[in-house]
Amino acid sequence: MRASSLLLLAVAVLAACGAEPAPDAPTASAPVVAGKKINLSPDQNRVRTGKVADIAAEVPKEIAADGKLTVGFSASGSPPLVSPATDDTTLIGVETDLAQLVADVLGLEFTPQSSSWENLFLAAKSGKYEAVFSNVTVTEERKDTYDFATYRIDQLAWQVPDTSPIKAINGPADIAGLRVSVGSGTNQERILLDWDKQNRAAGREPAEILYYEKYGDVLLALKSGRVQAYFGPNPNIAYNIAVSGGSRIAGTFSGAGPDLQGLIAAMTKQDNGLVQPLNEALNTIIRNGTYKQVLERWGLANEAIPESQINPPGLPRQPAS
Repeated sequence: MRASSLLLLAVAVLAACGAEPAPDAPTASAPVVAGKKINLSPDQNRVRTGKVADIAAEVPKEIAADGKLTVGFSASGSPPLVSPATDDTTLIGVETDLAQLVADVLGLEFTPQSSSWENLFLAAKSGKYEAVFSNVTVTEERKDTYDFATYRIDQLAWQVPDTSPIKAINGPADIAGLRVSVGSGTNQERILLDWDKQNRAAGREPAEILYYEKYGDVLLALKSGRVQAYFGPNPNIAYNIAVSGGSRIAGTFSGAGPDLQGLIAAMTKQDNGLVQPLNEALNTIIRNGTYKQVLERWGLANEAIPESQINPPGLPRQPAS
């Protein structure tokens, strides 16, 4: 999917990866996207579904013992994926809604927890978080430590100001010599660093890569010209453009690189026995229509998948330098 497709995506409500810069505090008024109000209040009235006894029985006893499914989310998220509601406390977004549905199918109480992006992986590895639903891309390296059950496609985008002379960003040569921003420790950073490496090897001018903690700071940097382009999760960028305007998408890319469609997945500790019931729960909500309702609610119908897979091919390993 290229820039023209993305434009349609933004207009049709909004259209990964990894974590993105933290959002500014949400405003009290609900944003309107393509004539549809997006509820950012703590009173979410989430889509719910019923327990499926056969799948619930597959949950390992040590996980089911307390009757809860403890799910980790990045504290640095932004709409429509996961972010604080207008009370600045309650976590809301497509990720929390899907995790709630999975907990419903498993007959467990949904217990959301938030942490830094880096600590999500440590908490999943230790078993503190039984699952993570936080725009996590399947990668071959992560599969050494974690199991994955997929639930969305992973799409990245380049965001530039409306007035930018940059027409399109289609590959490494298009960022040579630019001031660009990306989230630290993300798949998109890895892709960007690889592009910059390719440019240097080809004798092109290197990019200047700038990092910001908050997405609001990225947007200010784009507006002021300190940054010429931002590389981040497509859903957040499309949402921002649809709500606020002032910028456009100059290119989109798979979160798994040029040769594979990236996939976002629920992540759990490897071989803890939970990935199979997570997968079956996700396929249940895909079949019963509640999955579709959630994605449409947050304007992400374009990122739907036909079925959840366990540990599919992911972003290839970084070649040894």
